[in-house]
Amino acid sequence: MRVLAGPAALAEAGASEFVIHAQAAVAARGRFTVALAGGSTPRPLYARLADPDAPPRAAVPWASVHVFFADERQVPPDHADSNMKMAYETLLRNVPIPEEQVHRIRGENPDPDRAAEEYEGILSDVFRLEPGQRPRFDLVLLGLGADGHTASLFPGGAALSETSRLAVGVPTAGAGFDRVTLTLPVLNEAAAVMFLIAGAAKAPALRRVLGGDTTLPAARVRPRNGSLLFLADRDAAAQG
Repeated sequence: MRVLAGPAALAEAGASEFVIHAQAAVAARGRFTVALAGGSTPRPLYARLADPDAPPRAAVPWASVHVFFADERQVPPDHADSNMKMAYETLLRNVPIPEEQVHRIRGENPDPDRAAEEYEGILSDVFRLEPGQRPRFDLVLLGLGADGHTASLFPGGAALSETSRLAVGVPTAGAGFDRVTLTLPVLNEAAAVMFLIAGAAKAPALRRVLGGDTTLPAARVRPRNGSLLFLADRDAAAQG
């Protein structure tokens, strides 16, 4: 875990890691595959990457970047709660990534299971997967909820026990939106996973995750042949 002073330092550290992984992947394989996180915490990181006056923007080989999403709410891409909308407004429209290299989850599909199947097809095509194979992302960005969830993997949820699917629908009771999420086996296949964590409200969950409390989904993210980095501000790390 790396502890940063505040949001600006967190964004700067995240951007530096993004650049390192992007350059290494493109040098080794000709492209960089990254799954973006949603929520409010990564906004400053995305803005830093897109800032035309900041070094990270010029250092990323954007023409060779393929963007995916760790999860999405079942809303249209122009909806205020869409992860795609947030990423588009803060990052994607401001950097020269070819449009066909942005691979979003189709949240406008009202059936989360069908949307998950469509996303699996996209993953299979882009990564050229054989049956039974999983994609290996160069980098997966994740957040941490106060309840210990990450992506749309929630404590006690059925998605946590999924072992064969690449993405699954996550029905949400009540007023919440249904969702689609990458599964734990896919997250744990990644070459690198980076959590971005900010705020005192996340401190108890981060302490439990770092302590190995696997009742929290985020604690079950452990790449089997890759790196794991927690970037946290001082408030989030206060109990660590």
